[in-house]
Amino acid sequence: MKSCLIVLAFLLCLPVSSEAADVSKPDKHVGNYRRGRALFAQRGCAACHAVDGKTVSLGPDLTKPEKPLTRQEFLESINEPSKQIKKGFEAYSILLESGKVLTGRITKQTDDAVTVLIPDNQFVKEQTIPRSEIEELVKQSVSVMPKGLLKGVPESQVSDLLAYLASVGDPKFTPPPRATIPAKQPGVMRDPEDADSTFYSPEESMKRIHLAPGYRLELVAAEPMIEEPVLCVWDGNGRMYVAEMRTYMQDADGIDQDLPRSRVSMLEDTDGDGRMDKVSRFVDNMVLPRMILPLDDRIIVNETYTEDYYSYRDTNGDGVADEKILLYPGGKAGGNLEHQNSALTWGIDNWIYTARLGARRHRFRKGKWESERIYGDNGQWGLAMDDVGRFFLSAAGGEKPAYGFQQLPQYGRLNLPGELEPNFEAVYPIVKMVDVQGGLGRVDKERGGLNRFTGCAGQSIYRGDQLPDDFKGDYILPEPVGRLVRRAKVTQIDGKTVLSNAYENSEFIASTDKNFRPLWSATGPDGCLYLVDMYRGIIQEGNWTRKGSYLRGVIDKEGFAKNIGRGRIYRVVHETTNRQPPPKLLDKTTAQLVEELSHPNGWRRDTAQKLIVLRNDKSVVPALIILARTGTSPLGRMHALWTLDGLDMISKPMILAALGDDDPRVKQAGMRVSESRLAGDPDLVKKVADAGYDNDIGVVVQAVNSLRYAKSDLGRQLISEFAAAYAENDLVLVSAQASLRYREGGNQPVFANLDAKTLEQMKQGYQTYTLLCIRCHGHDGKGALSSDGLQLAPSLAKSPRLLANPELPARILLHGLKGPIEGKKYPGLMESMKRQDDAWIASALTYVRNSFGNNGSAVTVEDVARVRSMTQDRTQPYTIEELSEFLPVSLDIMKTWKLSASHGGEHVGAAIDGNSDSRYSTNESMKPGMWFSIDMQQPYSVTSILLDTQKSRGDYPRGYAVSISDDGKTWSEPIIEGKATTAITDIPFPKGVSTRFVKIEQTGQHGLFWSIHELKVYGKPTE
Repeated sequence: MKSCLIVLAFLLCLPVSSEAADVSKPDKHVGNYRRGRALFAQRGCAACHAVDGKTVSLGPDLTKPEKPLTRQEFLESINEPSKQIKKGFEAYSILLESGKVLTGRITKQTDDAVTVLIPDNQFVKEQTIPRSEIEELVKQSVSVMPKGLLKGVPESQVSDLLAYLASVGDPKFTPPPRATIPAKQPGVMRDPEDADSTFYSPEESMKRIHLAPGYRLELVAAEPMIEEPVLCVWDGNGRMYVAEMRTYMQDADGIDQDLPRSRVSMLEDTDGDGRMDKVSRFVDNMVLPRMILPLDDRIIVNETYTEDYYSYRDTNGDGVADEKILLYPGGKAGGNLEHQNSALTWGIDNWIYTARLGARRHRFRKGKWESERIYGDNGQWGLAMDDVGRFFLSAAGGEKPAYGFQQLPQYGRLNLPGELEPNFEAVYPIVKMVDVQGGLGRVDKERGGLNRFTGCAGQSIYRGDQLPDDFKGDYILPEPVGRLVRRAKVTQIDGKTVLSNAYENSEFIASTDKNFRPLWSATGPDGCLYLVDMYRGIIQEGNWTRKGSYLRGVIDKEGFAKNIGRGRIYRVVHETTNRQPPPKLLDKTTAQLVEELSHPNGWRRDTAQKLIVLRNDKSVVPALIILARTGTSPLGRMHALWTLDGLDMISKPMILAALGDDDPRVKQAGMRVSESRLAGDPDLVKKVADAGYDNDIGVVVQAVNSLRYAKSDLGRQLISEFAAAYAENDLVLVSAQASLRYREGGNQPVFANLDAKTLEQMKQGYQTYTLLCIRCHGHDGKGALSSDGLQLAPSLAKSPRLLANPELPARILLHGLKGPIEGKKYPGLMESMKRQDDAWIASALTYVRNSFGNNGSAVTVEDVARVRSMTQDRTQPYTIEELSEFLPVSLDIMKTWKLSASHGGEHVGAAIDGNSDSRYSTNESMKPGMWFSIDMQQPYSVTSILLDTQKSRGDYPRGYAVSISDDGKTWSEPIIEGKATTAITDIPFPKGVSTRFVKIEQTGQHGLFWSIHELKVYGKPTE
């Protein structure tokens, strides 16, 4: 059993690094310790080999090498372990007088007894056996180590494994540090103080606005130049466009709020002193303008109560738009104005996004406007974007300061446990106040100020170059109810994006002026941070300020209603700021704009890319190719790649060059631009996968997300391999699950199906699998091979037994399984695990039901406990025949059944057509009394029914009652009642139920339809 057991002297000369490596050149790959450690466990090495120099193990201790091996000898010793078995590590079979056979490694022999190491579940136990109890002792000629453990493993992963093994034998090695939340700084350290509602001049108000040490505000614009500002943006020449909602809450009742009296103003700084001195009413007489996106010499504007997007242009230079063109006819938008769309944003990928990342995105392609559906989360006011194009949402209505930032919206919604540091929602205002919609429950009883985020809005990521380096990439979130601005650190911890307050129990900016209402932030053309202060008394909309409401009482008492018609825009600077005049990008040639793609200010990079794409000037393609390949700035190379993509001039060689780039941001961009090509290029699919084995988990996750677009078995296989190799990583696990569910057709909603509890189960199950199950089922779940090529266990991938109602796999794991499976015999039997507790079994099953391409529901401790109780008297393993009633009835048989429904009956067949993209639907909102009936044509012993609505995630029954009948006319009282909470609804039947007809009645109520994408019935014909 030589294998990876005697190679350490060779390994110790291998480089170990935590830096990214060029995986396109495996011979130059620098192994990664952390990834190799995961591979060591995932490939089953940890089940047999000690790495601590102390533990007694089946295989030799890997910290005690004998002699160096070449790399080829190392690989051969693992893939063909029986060629040479190290002395002292031979396997013995011991036949006892009782007839029992033990297999293990002998560690000691005397005339009276034999001491042997025997695998026992996930542990190895040492047992001394008297010779008087031994009938026969046989040395095996083959290694107990499975054959071909590294078969198909990329060279880069082999190097990772070597790097880890080198580290365990090196007493001087220390693991690379794990990223942690940054140390906190002192912010605005003041206790809340009393204040009245006095209206102050900009200068007086600024005296009451306090900033963290080293920072200050500069006034950019104020009333009467602007009134009721809600956002600001800039065109390529640095002219500022401000949306002014001049009719918003001009009294406590919001009278005449929807009249067309609002506007978009264009502000200019003509003398370069940093303060706006010229204003033009670019578009007037509007209804509460809420979105502005500058293009070239045009701007897109959207008004409240509509999803129409118009472009406006000033053709004669008088500062007033005289051209208006409809770009996108979105139609009317209903609902309260606070809950409508916002933040039109040009993304790094040249798509145009809004805060409704679960709606549509748009783009200009060959001069035409295109739109498509996406399935991210929806935010409220504001949309932040970082350097690589990841978005950050907030929602005042849901009191959610940040979410939706773990992945891009085209990959679906994803929020992970622990993505906000503990207590992140707590805020630290410096003014006492009670004008909060949530009432006194949102007021700190001791301090007298707001106690958590509620009015969060207008967030941004600072991407400029005029604040300290440690400010770059920070999340800026105004809180108008708390009269403060949060600065949060954005940290990548094992691939997960985690937000934390930059300051210790304090804020970046806070004011004692009760009219300070910050609700927008942005990085400006000069590289500074800008804030929009609506500066007013009432910030909440009229729906929440009606007479008799809690908030109305506070408004009347404080006199907030009279404080209207003002507004300020501030620039945040630091004592080290060296502000330069904004650039004139509209006046630059396209060639000059290519140079701007590498500028340290993200606003300039984004604007230059946008202008080049809009100009569609192909003359700069050679310069862009040179920049993408050889530019000194990684962000410049990334922008060049996206600009080429926006010009439809991306090529496979350019993609391959990006995949081989040393910077993870460029590599991820290469993967994203490859997505449209993957379905028709298997070679490119493999190249993306190879590049995905990177030190940066973000690259791994991007590969997993991008590979879904291969829409092939190869792509799904590669995704499954990533999931197995990084099974301890939350983000990889959930991304792989979502990608494996993606199918041909595109633009389907794909969501990860793992909550915090299930994720924890997956991790625990992974440990169990790698220490025990992997010996027989293999690293890929397809069955390990013995040294003589014999498959040791059936495949777990897409196993109907594993993916049946949880009762079936729980029975197998509790009591074992013997005999042929689907006509094939396997050595030995599946042992009983009933000595393990319910949590152990539940986690193991949850892991394998959601790995290897599987997508099953989680198994709960209660599921296992119920099965254990029902089968407590069983003493023998099951056979397949005994479990047939727990297997799903085949689709071919189900298609002979007759289905009917109270609503949408014409679509009932879609529930059993084997196509998860089609569905049965009521086509009406759920309500009690709706039913779905099944005539199975003959009596069946039914153990459970499963309703799968994952492709219409919210359409599960809010309540259900199941009745049975022998004739379809006379129905029983409900035999089971319940409430569904997820897109997979398992309905276990009471023991012994035999029936021909089953009716599932909807007992809940909800605005969504009741749908069934896939119906499964578990049981067998009654004998």
